[in-house]
Amino acid sequence: MTQDAIQGLIDALPLPSLIVTQGDRIVGANARAEKLLGQGLAGRHLVTVLRHPSVLDAIEACATSHQPKTTRYLTSADRNEITYQVYCGYVELAEVQGVLVSFEDITDVEAVGQMRRDFVANVSHELRTPLTALMGFIETLQGPAQNDPVAQKRFLGIMMTEAGRMNRLVSDLLSLSQVESEERIRPSHSIDLTLLIGSTLRSIAPVADKARVKLVKEVPTDLVLVPGDEDQLRQVFTNLIENAIKYGGDDQTVTVKLTHVQRDPALRGPAVRIEVCDTGPGIDQVHLPRLTERFYRVDSHRSREMGGTGLGLAIVKHIVNRHRGRLKIDSSPEEGSRFTVILPALD
Repeated sequence: MTQDAIQGLIDALPLPSLIVTQGDRIVGANARAEKLLGQGLAGRHLVTVLRHPSVLDAIEACATSHQPKTTRYLTSADRNEITYQVYCGYVELAEVQGVLVSFEDITDVEAVGQMRRDFVANVSHELRTPLTALMGFIETLQGPAQNDPVAQKRFLGIMMTEAGRMNRLVSDLLSLSQVESEERIRPSHSIDLTLLIGSTLRSIAPVADKARVKLVKEVPTDLVLVPGDEDQLRQVFTNLIENAIKYGGDDQTVTVKLTHVQRDPALRGPAVRIEVCDTGPGIDQVHLPRLTERFYRVDSHRSREMGGTGLGLAIVKHIVNRHRGRLKIDSSPEEGSRFTVILPALD
């Protein structure tokens, strides 16, 4: 097989690939490999191209044993870490004998695995805290407080709070799982957001009254139609408005504004914008990119005290994604917060 034939074979491979012969010389590399490791690889010594010990060891072991080897290669690009699975296989192509080295980008797979591990760890932590409290109170009720009605009443109240917290967490976990399973299925029903937001505000009014928060509705009187799932969109607006009431603080104002735009730059077409604004303390800019992550809280202690599970905005994000919309968050300390849901409108 000629050098041109070998190069053609390497060029046809879908992964960054190169061939290393005896003496650790690179005799061929495709364009993907040159993009990863640098230009002009052919003819160079392997050590001048790769300095990753585990990769060098895998290539040497494959060349010696003629058995396939795998390892990891870690690098970075644009301040992002990238993980490659490296496959080494011994090849004999006419006059050329050596190791075919291929690099597969598994960064996304690694990220998904880490997300799953973090998710399990977070769920375990969120459930362990109330469970530990419940076990402690049960032990106390069975022992020292067995004949103390006052202590029993107080402990049972705390136990009810902790049980309610676990119930909300399980409910949100089930809701998140359902939303994620349906995320690829675009809703097809026609929903009038004017009616939906109006009914949502009426149902939340008692919560606002209790917190001495004024609800302001800026919604047109005519129909504003979007393709959507009514229950899920109600969940989105309920979550955002309740959050504005809880974290905006007492004696504040929460404004819900609905506008129709002929062309939204993000959606590249007609859209409906729903803004939920509060006049509370606001959120530091450093937290904004992570607010929709599962279990991420700006103030963990305050969130738990208010009954938050840390999953609400993650659920909102997935529902908005299912509706092919966008979620924007704008906030600054002492200037309040604005959560904007942008949904494609029906023509």
